[in-house]
Amino acid sequence: MTAHGGRPARGAALFDLDGTLVDTNYLHTLAWWQALRQHGHTVPMARIHHAIGMGSDRLLDAVLGSDRRKAEDESISDAHSTLYAVWYDVLPPFEAAADLLRAVAARGWQVVLASSAAEEEAAAIRRRLDAEDVIAAATSGGDVETTKPAPDLVESALRAVGADPADAVFVGDTVWDVEAAGRAGVPCVGLTTGGTSARELEDAGAVVVYEDPRTLLRHLDSSPLSRPPS
Repeated sequence: MTAHGGRPARGAALFDLDGTLVDTNYLHTLAWWQALRQHGHTVPMARIHHAIGMGSDRLLDAVLGSDRRKAEDESISDAHSTLYAVWYDVLPPFEAAADLLRAVAARGWQVVLASSAAEEEAAAIRRRLDAEDVIAAATSGGDVETTKPAPDLVESALRAVGADPADAVFVGDTVWDVEAAGRAGVPCVGLTTGGTSARELEDAGAVVVYEDPRTLLRHLDSSPLSRPPS
């Protein structure tokens, strides 16, 4: 976990990374598909894509079943990490993603990154985002034992800036983001950038859904991120 010093504000704007700020969900799908094939598992990409956003242990539960050979989990995860790392230098931020973070910070929110990604993967995304000047704190999958859709990462992100759930908003792109935020008592704004439909996000509990960061930025004044709690 990383955090900047200073007196924390009450309001916390929590952002997922993969699929929310950077267009990586399909790269992760491909890397997991290749890693699984290396270990003798042929899994439809659609099933893998549906599980993107979970931590690796939960993702493997979802795509292979809980009765799988768990002794190979670490090897599969390592293979995924190696395959995905090829893309580190070209990971594409969504249009206006950094502008969105800066606009949210300018309104008085503390911007917190709350991702299930491994620390090295999260660092690669942050380099591509180039918005370090407004990021107050960040969590990664390594900060908790239980990843999304469990609420642990969201709760860890709140603790990092001393915010209460009632004073926070989460922005994510998967049903697992929405579920994790909901379990932590934090409303979730959904984005369809990760390949999950607006209907699916709304059914999971998203309070509002936008197409992408640029659209959220354009409608920021009428969104749950218009202003932090007083």
